[in-house]
Amino acid sequence: MAISESETRIPATEQTPLLRDDPANSSPPVGQEPEPEEVSTKELIIILGSIWVGVFLAALDTTIVATLSAPISSSFNSFSLLSWLATSYLISNAACQPLSGRLTDIYSRRWGLVFSNVFFALGNLICGLAKTQGTIILGRVVAGIGGGGLTAISTFVTSDLVPLRKRGIWQGIGNICYGAGSGLGGVFGGWINDTLGWRWAFLLQIPFLLVSCALVAIKVNIPVKETDESRIKRVDFLGAITLVLTLVTLLLGLNTGGNQVPWTHPIVLVSLPLSAVFLGLFIYVEACIASEPIIPVKLLLDRTVAAACLTNWFTTMTVFGLLFYLPVYFQVQGLSATAAGVRLIPQALGTSIGSLGCGFIMRSSGRYRMLNAGAMALQVGSVGLICTLTFSTPSWLPFLYFFLLGTAYGSMLTITLVALISAVDHKHHAVVTSASYAFRSTGSTIGITIASAVFQNTLKIGLWSRFEGRKHAAEFIARLRDSIDEIRQLPPDWVPGVLDAYMNSLRAVFLTLLGLTVLGALVSLAMREHKLHNNLSRR
Repeated sequence: MAISESETRIPATEQTPLLRDDPANSSPPVGQEPEPEEVSTKELIIILGSIWVGVFLAALDTTIVATLSAPISSSFNSFSLLSWLATSYLISNAACQPLSGRLTDIYSRRWGLVFSNVFFALGNLICGLAKTQGTIILGRVVAGIGGGGLTAISTFVTSDLVPLRKRGIWQGIGNICYGAGSGLGGVFGGWINDTLGWRWAFLLQIPFLLVSCALVAIKVNIPVKETDESRIKRVDFLGAITLVLTLVTLLLGLNTGGNQVPWTHPIVLVSLPLSAVFLGLFIYVEACIASEPIIPVKLLLDRTVAAACLTNWFTTMTVFGLLFYLPVYFQVQGLSATAAGVRLIPQALGTSIGSLGCGFIMRSSGRYRMLNAGAMALQVGSVGLICTLTFSTPSWLPFLYFFLLGTAYGSMLTITLVALISAVDHKHHAVVTSASYAFRSTGSTIGITIASAVFQNTLKIGLWSRFEGRKHAAEFIARLRDSIDEIRQLPPDWVPGVLDAYMNSLRAVFLTLLGLTVLGALVSLAMREHKLHNNLSRR
């Protein structure tokens, strides 16, 4: 009788896996990290394209709300609502982004993206149907949770599927999608408000988010590490709670202090010290208690990881401070808010070009350290050029300066991301990327807070030194510190002095931000050069 091939194999014993040759059972052993699999370029485009739909909508939503904040506030007869629309979204976004790395390591990127799309759609639905101020603020909080997940998890998925050598290119393409959403949001929001009303700007996003949800549910299928312990027991709840409380209290104090309430208000005096306490608890939990920490503290002690995170921190402080006060520079000159916003388009364009360009250079050279030095030199130079602006500067020069600023910032984002994930094992890339998002989100708030404090104090001193003896000086100065539009209502003999005081205050802001840029550039030099592999297994 003929003996089949299968019968000639060595018989199974207690030490021999019964299913060793069955392709259907090729999953890694429990506790072992799944071997990363490379996919074709076509499949990569389909997978990332489905994710970038949500990224585009998250970016679109941010600028839609920036454009519609005044009409929304007016419809509720509450000017204070204007600042809370942005603050509520920012705080929930920043607090939840750092959690997404470890949680999607445990529960999968697919379900993280589905959750984020659903929450983002739910937040927009709440905003679109809101009848009270509290309801629309709740909607922005819910949307912030979803929007933060969409942007962060898209970065993790790209790192899951793309080797280090090509990582920058795909990050650049993702940044173009984000930039396109940011650029179109203001136009879309304004048009919808003028034709259908501001509520439809939220409601019309929901069908597209449902499509994005369906696409990621079907196309994103990245294996997760399995262990003998149940998934719920692997979640670092204590670390998650202390991290969220740290970021919420910090950002609440920084966003409200000097904006909604004085710096001496109990909200500020309580929230900022509490954030320091919660930070200490978070570090203790992550270092000594958690078995799978949200952000492993030991990773942050790596020289390259720490330098990349701090570079993100300082540079984002600078960029967001400038994005907040450059429009003030133009509006003091008499330009409308729309015209001032148009002048920031080169910054968004430069960010996309810088990010994608650095991706191609890193793919070609396999190196990033010298590229980083060039990008940070450009960052310092562009901010230095912005410090030279005056009200008599030719109108075309700011376009050039802002383009250079955006090019440097986009380059920095891509270079530091590649440096971060090249410095750690592939299985840790999501948690270190989450850490960089935490640095970036707090940096944006701190940068605006620092710029606001410098501007208001310098302007106050400048106005009083010029007009202290004038009639009704206290009334005029108080109004000038609250609204640029008051310049048009001034007596003619006040205008030159007021413009001079405004320009000196803006220059003080620009110089302060230049100092932060220099700090970011110096810190970035500490990054080591790590090998950029051509395959996901890093062999």
